[in-house]
Amino acid sequence: MVLSGLIRKLGHPLAEIRERALKSILCKIEHSLICDADLIQERLLFLHLLEWFNFPSVPMKEEVLTLLSRLVKHSPAVQHMIDLGAVEFLSKLRPNVEPAIQAEIDGILDGLFILPSEVPTLCSATYQTDQIELSQQHEVLTGYFSQDKRNFQQMDVLSGPVGNPTVKWLKFSVFPWLPLTTTDRHVLSSNESSLRSSNHTLIWNTCELLKDVIMQDFPAEIFLQRPKIVQGLLCLVKLAFGGDGKHRVALQSVSCLQQLCTSLRNRLNFYRDPNLFSNKQDTISQNSSLSYCHETRGTYHSPNPSPGSSSPRPSVVGRTGQRPRGDGQDWDAVSSSGSSSHAHVNSRLSAPSLDVAHVDLPELEVEDALELQFQQLSLPQFCISILEAAAPLLRTGSREMIIRVLELLAEDMMLIGQAISPEVWDDSSLFAIDVKEKLLQVLGSLGETMCYRKTSFSLEQAEPLLVHQRMAFVSIALFTVRLLQTLLPVEKASEFLPESLSAALFLVSLDMPISLEYPEIHDAVVAYLEQLDSENYSIYKRTAEAVYSIECTCNFLSDVGKEGEKNLLELVELADQALRSFPYHQHSPLVKEIICICSKIWKSAQASPLLQGESQKVFLHMLSHPCPQVKVDTYQCCLEIVKECLGVHNVTKPVSSLYSGIHFLLHPKVLYEISAFGIQEPRSEVNAAAKAILLYLLQGRLMMTALTWNKFIESLCPVIPVLQGYADPEDPLGNCILLLSKVSSEEEGILPGTTRLKSVLRLLLVKKPSVRSLALKLLAFHLTSEEGADRKRPFIDARVLSRVTNLFIVKKPIDLKLDDRRELVIKMETVEKVYEIFTSDDVDLVLRKSAAEQLAVIMQDIKMHAVVKKLCLIEKIIWYLNECVGQDGKVVECLVQPCLTLLRKVLYADPVIRVSLSQQSSLLTLLFRVSLIFHEDCSVVTEVGALFCLLLFDEVSRMDMWSVDPSNKPSLPSVFSLPVSVFRRYHLPVYVIGHHAVSPYSIVLPLSAECLALKPVSDMLRIAWNLAWYHGSDNLLKQMTSAAKIQEFSGTLQLSTEDILTLKITYTASGLQDCLYSIVHAGGHRDVRAAITRMSFYLLNDKLSLKDDIGPCGVTLKSLAWHTVLNRFLQVLPACTEDEKLLIDIIHFLNKLIKEQRKNPSTGLLHWILELLLRHNPSPLLDLLVLTESQAREETDHVRTAVRQQLQKELIALLNSLLLVFMTVTDRKCLELFYVFQTQLSLKLLQCLRVTDAPHFYGLPALERTLGGMAHLTAFPGWSAHSPSSKPLEICGKYLSGLLEVITSFYVERGGNAMSFMGKGVTKSTVLCLLHLSHEMMAQAPSSEWMPLWFLPLGSHSEEHAATQQGLAWLIPLWVDRDPEVRVTSLGLGSALTTIEAGCVALANSCQNISGGLWGTVVNILLDQSECSMVRREAAFILQNLLVIPMPSEVIKDYTWQGPCVHDEDSGMSLVGKPALQALLYHCHFYEHLSQMVKHCYLGRYTFDLNFSAFPETTECSDLNGLDDSFKYWRAPSGTSIQDHEPSSLSTSETMVATSVGSAETQPLLPSTLPPEMMLDQFVAQGQCEVRPVRPRDSSMSASLHKQYMFVTPSLLSAICSLLDNLLAVTPRDAANAFQQAHLIELLCSAVDASVIEMCIQELKTPPPLLFAVEHTQAQASFLLEYLSSLSQLLQSCLLVDPNLMTQEEFLKPLVTNVIRVLIVCTKDVLDVQLALAFHRTWTHLFNLLTTLLRKAGAVSLLLITTTLAKHWEAVIDALCRCVGLSVRCPALSVASLQFLSVLLAEEQKRHLQDKDRTNACEAPTLASLLDGTKESPKSSERLHETILQCYEGKSPKDVLKRVAANALMSLLAVSRRSQKHALRAGLIENCMEQMKHINAQLNLDLLRPGKATLKKKEDGFIKELSITMQLLRNCLYQNEECKVAALEARLVPVLHSLWPWLLMEDSLMQIALQLLCVYTANFPTESTELWRATDTTACFCYLRAV
Repeated sequence: MVLSGLIRKLGHPLAEIRERALKSILCKIEHSLICDADLIQERLLFLHLLEWFNFPSVPMKEEVLTLLSRLVKHSPAVQHMIDLGAVEFLSKLRPNVEPAIQAEIDGILDGLFILPSEVPTLCSATYQTDQIELSQQHEVLTGYFSQDKRNFQQMDVLSGPVGNPTVKWLKFSVFPWLPLTTTDRHVLSSNESSLRSSNHTLIWNTCELLKDVIMQDFPAEIFLQRPKIVQGLLCLVKLAFGGDGKHRVALQSVSCLQQLCTSLRNRLNFYRDPNLFSNKQDTISQNSSLSYCHETRGTYHSPNPSPGSSSPRPSVVGRTGQRPRGDGQDWDAVSSSGSSSHAHVNSRLSAPSLDVAHVDLPELEVEDALELQFQQLSLPQFCISILEAAAPLLRTGSREMIIRVLELLAEDMMLIGQAISPEVWDDSSLFAIDVKEKLLQVLGSLGETMCYRKTSFSLEQAEPLLVHQRMAFVSIALFTVRLLQTLLPVEKASEFLPESLSAALFLVSLDMPISLEYPEIHDAVVAYLEQLDSENYSIYKRTAEAVYSIECTCNFLSDVGKEGEKNLLELVELADQALRSFPYHQHSPLVKEIICICSKIWKSAQASPLLQGESQKVFLHMLSHPCPQVKVDTYQCCLEIVKECLGVHNVTKPVSSLYSGIHFLLHPKVLYEISAFGIQEPRSEVNAAAKAILLYLLQGRLMMTALTWNKFIESLCPVIPVLQGYADPEDPLGNCILLLSKVSSEEEGILPGTTRLKSVLRLLLVKKPSVRSLALKLLAFHLTSEEGADRKRPFIDARVLSRVTNLFIVKKPIDLKLDDRRELVIKMETVEKVYEIFTSDDVDLVLRKSAAEQLAVIMQDIKMHAVVKKLCLIEKIIWYLNECVGQDGKVVECLVQPCLTLLRKVLYADPVIRVSLSQQSSLLTLLFRVSLIFHEDCSVVTEVGALFCLLLFDEVSRMDMWSVDPSNKPSLPSVFSLPVSVFRRYHLPVYVIGHHAVSPYSIVLPLSAECLALKPVSDMLRIAWNLAWYHGSDNLLKQMTSAAKIQEFSGTLQLSTEDILTLKITYTASGLQDCLYSIVHAGGHRDVRAAITRMSFYLLNDKLSLKDDIGPCGVTLKSLAWHTVLNRFLQVLPACTEDEKLLIDIIHFLNKLIKEQRKNPSTGLLHWILELLLRHNPSPLLDLLVLTESQAREETDHVRTAVRQQLQKELIALLNSLLLVFMTVTDRKCLELFYVFQTQLSLKLLQCLRVTDAPHFYGLPALERTLGGMAHLTAFPGWSAHSPSSKPLEICGKYLSGLLEVITSFYVERGGNAMSFMGKGVTKSTVLCLLHLSHEMMAQAPSSEWMPLWFLPLGSHSEEHAATQQGLAWLIPLWVDRDPEVRVTSLGLGSALTTIEAGCVALANSCQNISGGLWGTVVNILLDQSECSMVRREAAFILQNLLVIPMPSEVIKDYTWQGPCVHDEDSGMSLVGKPALQALLYHCHFYEHLSQMVKHCYLGRYTFDLNFSAFPETTECSDLNGLDDSFKYWRAPSGTSIQDHEPSSLSTSETMVATSVGSAETQPLLPSTLPPEMMLDQFVAQGQCEVRPVRPRDSSMSASLHKQYMFVTPSLLSAICSLLDNLLAVTPRDAANAFQQAHLIELLCSAVDASVIEMCIQELKTPPPLLFAVEHTQAQASFLLEYLSSLSQLLQSCLLVDPNLMTQEEFLKPLVTNVIRVLIVCTKDVLDVQLALAFHRTWTHLFNLLTTLLRKAGAVSLLLITTTLAKHWEAVIDALCRCVGLSVRCPALSVASLQFLSVLLAEEQKRHLQDKDRTNACEAPTLASLLDGTKESPKSSERLHETILQCYEGKSPKDVLKRVAANALMSLLAVSRRSQKHALRAGLIENCMEQMKHINAQLNLDLLRPGKATLKKKEDGFIKELSITMQLLRNCLYQNEECKVAALEARLVPVLHSLWPWLLMEDSLMQIALQLLCVYTANFPTESTELWRATDTTACFCYLRAV
């Protein structure tokens, strides 16, 4: 009590009191007065400690957190805190406190995740929980605990299948908790113990039992919730490397884990299915044989349990004693309606009541559920555990082990993708860190394994081992990449992935065969490698470039060798790329071929500049190639071409095109490359060839045409500055170069004048003195021949020239560099003033010199140049220089030096001026004369030399001139620079920047020598070369296997044996061929099994590499003739165990193959398998299903028995896959074989059903397999109808007998067995078979004679007084089984049997002992909001079927079907039939519940999306985050309502109406709380925040309503609509009133949402990669369409019964909009046939609904429909054309659409006539205006008219569709002028006239026959046809002059006149004819005249009389 008081004070509002209480508690702990065991039991303590931080004043924070940190080490404390939401509270508190306190909070949070196994157990004897007190204390919660306080009550279990809402990366965490019976726990415990055994045989058998039975019976999540079996299997996996057969045990455990992964995926889909979502506390109150309340778990037992707590599940008949044994075979004999206020004990019971407290209850939860749930494995933990255990096995495992482990990992990977999101890498919590560490460890292990497998592949091993190594490497690589794609975003790879994986990915990226066979995987590898390792990625990229270059090389060589015209541009592009890989392959012929192509291109004068430019680029790349061999070959080849063209042997030949072969050399860039780099090449082969080429060209003037020589000289001129550096009179080439500069008075020089002068001056700068001396001699000629030479200084003679040989060889060169300051130092005005002084003639020379010197200084800044250039500085300087060389020039000599400096600086900075001045010969000679005058003035000479450098080398200074890409010329450079080769050959008087140290045309090779030395790189390039050379792997492998091998390239490029083996193995086609070859030539079982395993590897690789499509293996197998190879193994019965093992492998492979091809099955494969299965005498495969007598005697051989069982298992699996794949087969031949196979298989399975392999596992494995096969088989309609010896009903009868025997043994005899999971697989399969069987029997025998076959004897065999009775009572317990799938299937069976009257009667009679009878039971199930939608849907179908049979309104004796019967105990009144039905519905608040159900309609595809955490919640709803589990809400609905509600007076001893659903007034239903991204409720916009559940007003109902999610799916609503439709038919007025009061119609209509269907179709048009996602989308669309169909039929019935139900515009407008949006959905690209048919059915019903709506409520609906149609007019036209055009495939849809169109047009015209006289009629769009509108394209309406016209003309007169089309056509013609025009063009008038003539002729012919003299009755076809034809003509002519003219030309009046006698005999025809004539003659005088002219007086009189 003291402790309790202190704890309460911790929540006191005063801070001082709180502090004292806390200090007191801490002091007691310190002095050991209180121990932790006392505190951890105090839930209120943790509440107040957490709430401590919600007060305004928060003292002693550290002490509070320290105490929590201490207590959290204990399991009860952890549970209390989790229940209170401490994780979320502390997570939100953490950012708001100091860092030191944050660390303490982190420690507490870490403690909350510690598993209970690590927590010491504590006990306290002093504590007893007072739940009432706690619940009251909760009311003080504030702050973070502001949510509903009562939500904290009874939080005894963990949440459902959800991840923690705060852990974003957890897509899915744990499944709902499932308690187990004692029997089930014993079974699991027994198997767990067996797995720990040291007996390998026992372990093997246990694994077999787990796979064949336990995992079939138990939900897969059981093994995670009780993980000891999983842990045992994971331990067994580690035995893989052990000897003594341990690896076999490991294989078994791997197989078990793989099956568990598959089952978990199925269960995950189960929980995601909204149709199967159930909030049912099935293990507590509803499926238990006794009511089991929460208190029975503890020491407290209720002394007087309420009878209302008993189960609503009906009794299993035949049991008179209560036997709750707890062994899984429990059953109940207590009959209950499920009502809280009524519970009646069956009168047959020996005891009237039973005290629950004194009964040995089924021990569902005697174990500590909380402790167990802390031990359970979450889905992520399970997946990662498998990765950790299995990944190491991939390193050195055997072939069989590797493939089994990879198959396990592939399944595990799919689970991981559904459990963990990539966001885990962003989470820094301890849990996430642990997950990441484990994942990285696995990835690192995989990387090491891949590296090991790759590097250990060497020829030292045997070939089979090499094959295994390679196959393992490829498969492991594929798996690893897929795992990375699943878990790790590419951008995070560099942050997390280990080095070993990076190295492995690098190896995979360089694996050429993998990149070719699996390109998508290779792309992913490269993406990860790019992020991981930039160095290795760079190597890969460069290697890939080299590979591409190699491919271009081989393609180029191949294309060049082809005959015919070639695409030269493409060849040039290939050649350019090919050069980059030459250092690797060094294929010399490539060089010659490229040069020949270049020569060929430049020969032609018509070649395009682009082609010439590209070819020249390639040629330049060759001349400057980094590879010396390329240079040598290129220059040698060019030299040969030059010799061939210019050799002396061509002297005698006439001028021909031969000389044009050297044109490709005659270009400045080519000559520059040869001159600047070729001659200087260190290799003698290159420089000798370069010199020879130039020499041949320079000496070849006589051998060339004038055109060629001129072209050469023109190209040579820009290169002369470089070439003259080699001038040498002693060298042949140098001498030829000197000859270019020579000229004599007798002949013209080789070069142009200015160029020649420049070349002579340039020679003055050459380093050789002899050349400079020669240059002076040549220069003398220029100077003396210069104009006015005699008037210029100095006089030129030998003495003057002899002094200047070394004139420009200066000691101090000038630095040409100028300044480029950012800011101007001198003002512009100052510069101009200085310039004026310099240029003024009035100023003294000294001043002018000073000004010039100042300008020279100023011009050092480039920015100042612009000013002086504008002022004509250049011209002034040249004038001064001319003055200087004049006779009187001494006067201005003082100005020369500064003028030259000025000129140098301007020329250096301005390339444009430099180009201009360099072409002025006078300036060049002027400068030379100046240098001669001042030859002793070093400064002047140096300045002149600098100017010569600028002017004479200008051509080679411009780098853009030599650019390899002329299209990208840069702007002219301002900085003067010269090629390095000029520096080397000239003595320049200046310092300048150098360029072109290497050739500008040189390319960068992708791979260095170091890279080429890497083995993966060289391997990749070698394989790439061979693949490219032989044009693909097919040709390459053929060449490798051919006998004659011609070596066409270097031996280093030849594939090694290792390379060939790698290619053969990786390339699927060759690998499979190799496998087949091995099988054909196999010497024993081992070789064949190895080949089959290898084929399985290829199938697995398909699965790993592609998400969901046929991969390389599937494609190859479709083309290979491999069937014959396996035939010999499948046509003969196995003779020994080894044969059977081999056959197991083959069948397993076939099963995998069929599964892979499920989307697009190979008809050849199916045909082959069916023929094998249908072989007679013997039929080996089918015969293997049943053991022969000799085989049965061999049961003592355990190994043989195990192998045979495995064989049967694989065979059944194959047959199941075969049956599944035939769902999509359309091949007629295959289907014919399949039909026969079905019946043959059914007979074999029937034999199997009657044979068990007892005593092994009680025969369950064989029975499970057989029933599974029967379930697959019986799903096909007509499966029993193709036996030559047995009638279908006989086969069905045998099946029924066997199945009823099974259900009796496994369910009825065990008293229902509802709680135990043992045998659940058998029960499920059996019930499913029975459901299929019921449909088959109804199809094969429509009469109900077979109904008694379904009856079972009632009563126990021990009951002496019980007479044998017949009935369906065995079916009723299945309706409330623990498993929702059993409930759905059994109720489906009930709905199937009740489709016939005998079934209804039998089922009703079988429910007489059940409270509420059949009607009450089914209504109870339907209205049970905790039940899943599928179950409730089947219940609705049963009710619907029960309503079909007419029922009386009062008691009628001997009436077969009385309907429901109710009895009021108080008044004694009994009601039957319709009154009883009304009373039942009223008592149950049926319509109110239905309205609540509709409000909770859920249109989503999944209950939760695995892209998000399941059921994400806001803070307020954080504890409402999961699906319900067994004990979270242990209170049954009846537990509280019995105390709060008075019993109803409506009761009877015969039939008890269930009231467990409560009343609408006292038990309001809760809106479903769904994820906002999935909320598609009509009242909540998508994306809006979810709404919290509304609290019921009556607090006593809180327990029953606590967290009651309700998923009402469209499939359930469709069943409800059908049920309401039948109710409307049975009691129209009452039902209509009820609909109106409950607003049912409005709610049902508001649930329609066309956008969801549109979204589904859009997704199907761009299908997701996974097949199951496509199937789920199709299912969602189908359910929505089904609902629309059912709703439309219901609405039609409502309109017929009471149109007022549908006149509210509020819901009618959105309904019409949604209906039309669904009608215009385009399904063009939807490939699924069933979905297309569903659309057709729905469209038919929607058109019928709109038609009925127009007819019954046209006043309200017409405007809405036409307005909506106008908004979507083009789409509406398309839809109408599409639907009308389906007259053959879906005539009902065509009729419905045409009727809608006709009625719409008719109603519109009625409205138009009514509105004519109204002045205020609203202007709304009409169909007529839309059809004839000018805005819309006329083609749409014409297309509609054409479609209807084709439908009309293509049908026979007796076809209903023709009349409907005629009506639509009439309506169109009546309102649409465009339709009349189209009809006129289509020849409708002429066709009608011909038809009338034909009818007239036929009538006249019939007149001549005896007995045919009179016109037939109105039913006669001719009358109807004539009537339709005349009406069409009438409407076509209406107000249309063109049509009337056409009728006039077609002679309408004479035709009518000929028909007149027949018209007189039928008034209706006469009326139509007269209407036609009226229309024909209206406003058209020509027609009237023609009418009177064409008839005589008698006819006119007849017309008038008719009128």
